[in-house]
Amino acid sequence: MEYLIRFAQAHESFRQPEIQALADLAGVKVEFIHYDKNSPFCIIRLPDEAAARAVITRSIIAKDIFELWGQGTNFEEVYADVRGRTEDRWAQYRDSSFRFTIDSFAGKRSSEKKREIIQSFSFLGFKGPIRMKNPDQDFWVFEDFGLDLNSPGTPRPEGQEPKVIYFGRWIANSSRDVVNKYDLKKRRYISTTSMDAELTLITANMAHAAPGKLFYDPFVGTGSFLVAMSHFGAETFGSDIDGRSFRGKEMMERGGTMGVLSNFQQYNMVGRFMDVFTSDLTNTPLRSAQFLDGIICDPPYGIREGLRVLGRREGLKNEEVIIDGVPAHYRPGYIAPKKPYGFEAMLNDILNFAVRTLVTNGRLAMWMPTANDEEVELAVPMHPNLEVVNVSVQPFYSWSRRLITYRRLPEGQVSDVSQGRQKMDAQGVYADQLNEFRRKYFMKNPPDSSKSGRESSAS
Repeated sequence: MEYLIRFAQAHESFRQPEIQALADLAGVKVEFIHYDKNSPFCIIRLPDEAAARAVITRSIIAKDIFELWGQGTNFEEVYADVRGRTEDRWAQYRDSSFRFTIDSFAGKRSSEKKREIIQSFSFLGFKGPIRMKNPDQDFWVFEDFGLDLNSPGTPRPEGQEPKVIYFGRWIANSSRDVVNKYDLKKRRYISTTSMDAELTLITANMAHAAPGKLFYDPFVGTGSFLVAMSHFGAETFGSDIDGRSFRGKEMMERGGTMGVLSNFQQYNMVGRFMDVFTSDLTNTPLRSAQFLDGIICDPPYGIREGLRVLGRREGLKNEEVIIDGVPAHYRPGYIAPKKPYGFEAMLNDILNFAVRTLVTNGRLAMWMPTANDEEVELAVPMHPNLEVVNVSVQPFYSWSRRLITYRRLPEGQVSDVSQGRQKMDAQGVYADQLNEFRRKYFMKNPPDSSKSGRESSAS
């Protein structure tokens, strides 16, 4: 059966992948019949109405889904299509309360014209009461006037006719409203690197966060991804090389501690928050076994500050420091030494860690920066035991960032890595020598004008 999805007109490259991910999570087959990146409307084929509800109810970037009753380039075509698709089912809705709504994308209709359109569907023969609130059946007419790419925010002048018309029966709303609930402006504990709620929730969907699953963020920061994963029912924990990022500051006047935990208290999800701890991927205390259902992370890019990992730079003496007879690393407040860390090495370590710790079919959803200029574009990291499920892009100016979603393959299966990143970091001990992305970034953005990028150290 065909269904009509109405998307938010935002984050276009994430729209289809999120629906596909949710269909995979629900265990249903979805087929994309029609999709246009410049339109909010998408036609898909699903087995039944239950499948449509399962896919849409936790979507963040879609608004709602409708059973498609008809479509056409004019209303005569729509009426004919409605008769051909649904005439045998009109009787089951004849005595139900109902409502009609007209929605125009990139265009507008007068109230008189809307009434005329609604009355033109009288051939359906509905006899039930018209109920504007909570009707038994909710029918929608969507008119797509086509986006004017030269001025996308300006609707078409009244009098123009739509390019496509859809008629459908409402099935279910999405979870898009929760974006407002988790808005960073309302959150107790954030930092300048906290990712916005919409993208963290979409990332959690791409990674299949769900009840009964264990998820981990190795670059936890202020815990934005933990909150998103827990919203969908997952048990979550994380780590960071800098414990100050997740501990926060003591707020005596509030009688508590600001930090990642305070966000879970705010959203009444403390039961899904396991813990956070200080660590990095090269010195992790986590056991090397397949026990994680998912990993979500936004690794640091090392732009303003070079990437760091626990350890001492080559050539420095590794002598134990004693203070008042106590080794320094046993004293409260001890900060372990760190050494420069390569960007490519970090990406390889993340993939290797995922292969060691993800269960079969578990997912890694990793954000990675790249350039819009093809000459300096960074290739997608690959691993033979990980399948690249999808790559979505959020563009900025001269740079973009990509959300790369991987699936842990069963033992014995391998992926084609011939198109992936083949080279490693250049040799060296300093940040600029070890970070190709940092070098390429400053080729386009001189240091004194750099205003973006993650500033935290590698976890």
